[in-house]
Amino acid sequence: MKNAKTEKERHFPRGLSLERVKEISVYKKEPTWMLKKRIAGFKAFQKIPLPTFGPDLSQIDFDNIYYFKPTLETPTSSWEEVPKGIKEVYEKLELPEFEQRFLAGLTSQYESQIFYESLKKHFEQEGVIFCSTDEAVKKYPQLIKKYFMTDCVPIADNKFTALHAAVWSGGSFIYVPKGVKVKSPLQSYFYIGSANFGQFEHTLIIAEADSSLTYIEGCTAPRYHKQSLHSAVVEIFAKESATVNYITLQNWAKNIYNLNTKRALVAKNGRVNWLTISLGSAVSMVYPSSILLGNNAKSSYRGFTIASGEEIKDSGARMIHKAKNTSSDISSKSISIAGGKNTFRGSIKIEEGAKGVRAHMRCDSLILDQNSTSLAIPQVSIKNPESRVTHEAVAGKLEEEQLCYLLSRGLSEREAESLLIHGFVEPIVEKLPLEYALELDRLIDLKLKNDKENKISVSNL
Repeated sequence: MKNAKTEKERHFPRGLSLERVKEISVYKKEPTWMLKKRIAGFKAFQKIPLPTFGPDLSQIDFDNIYYFKPTLETPTSSWEEVPKGIKEVYEKLELPEFEQRFLAGLTSQYESQIFYESLKKHFEQEGVIFCSTDEAVKKYPQLIKKYFMTDCVPIADNKFTALHAAVWSGGSFIYVPKGVKVKSPLQSYFYIGSANFGQFEHTLIIAEADSSLTYIEGCTAPRYHKQSLHSAVVEIFAKESATVNYITLQNWAKNIYNLNTKRALVAKNGRVNWLTISLGSAVSMVYPSSILLGNNAKSSYRGFTIASGEEIKDSGARMIHKAKNTSSDISSKSISIAGGKNTFRGSIKIEEGAKGVRAHMRCDSLILDQNSTSLAIPQVSIKNPESRVTHEAVAGKLEEEQLCYLLSRGLSEREAESLLIHGFVEPIVEKLPLEYALELDRLIDLKLKNDKENKISVSNL
């Protein structure tokens, strides 16, 4: 049986080449048009230089990465069918319990392939599609061909989107028909279990007119001494009066380079809300973006990051206003501790025809020791004067007066600091579903405790 192959046999060789790209496509039995996209991605990757802003990425060894690692021949539809080794990983993450709590669609990706997926029957009856992107290429080729890395995130958008186009694997495909409201969150979990591994899942969401959904992705990895690369692409199409809520809980270990491109196209009266929580990784460069194409379109971004030790978080959001009476709101909170580095990059662009725009951007940073840093780099471009744009940035430490007050009420120093930090994060946490909010509170406590003890480690989700 193919599933009986050893782990070594299931590895594709390290390194990137045109031949490797073709091998991945052949293995996945893809149509010719997808192979052409992969080849275009590989050629663009060779030509496009590394980003000239932000963290130094020159240490990434592209020739020493496994770009594809199949785990199972086909996805399974029940938890009992998942192989024992993979199941043990996910039992530690408590995914079966989450599925019972939310009673929603669940898709999980271990290494390069989707291996476990379930979908409530009433979703299917309403025409909702929730499956792996690989499966969608085969079952819904016309939709994928129309939307996959075309208008939203072009193949040659940047070096890492080009790399992604060449070697992408897995991810989630969601299609919500006109007028359908998906009440329960749809969830995916992405797990890297190997050193020197690249994970390139592609998430494509199409929300037709007057529809709505909430999507939650969780990302985690154990700790390795060797680097791994996570370079995903997210494309969201929010049609007229549609609402998409996109939540990311990212908790990579500190060997991971987390370099993603996430973008939404928002039509008339549509709305896209981004919520990003980032607690780990060696380097993160993620800037969810919304392009407001239709009149009265709206978008918001809420982000929270912790950078500790040698961790570098370069994050923020971009809002591009192309239509009248559009609005956007960017709000970022960060904590730097034990030498961690946080950089916020927020961008608001208002084009000539975008009359009556309302946009706001705010960055709040806590710096908990003298070895840590936090930097805010806002960018605003206004080509239509009939707009209102505001920006705020605040950086500081925990308030001594508040600490003294809590200490005077009998709290220990650790308890007082923890209470103030949770109060700082609360505006972000309150946007999460209850179970995730409770888990995030626990993770923040564990991470800050480890960092203060100079044991810089990232707990698993």
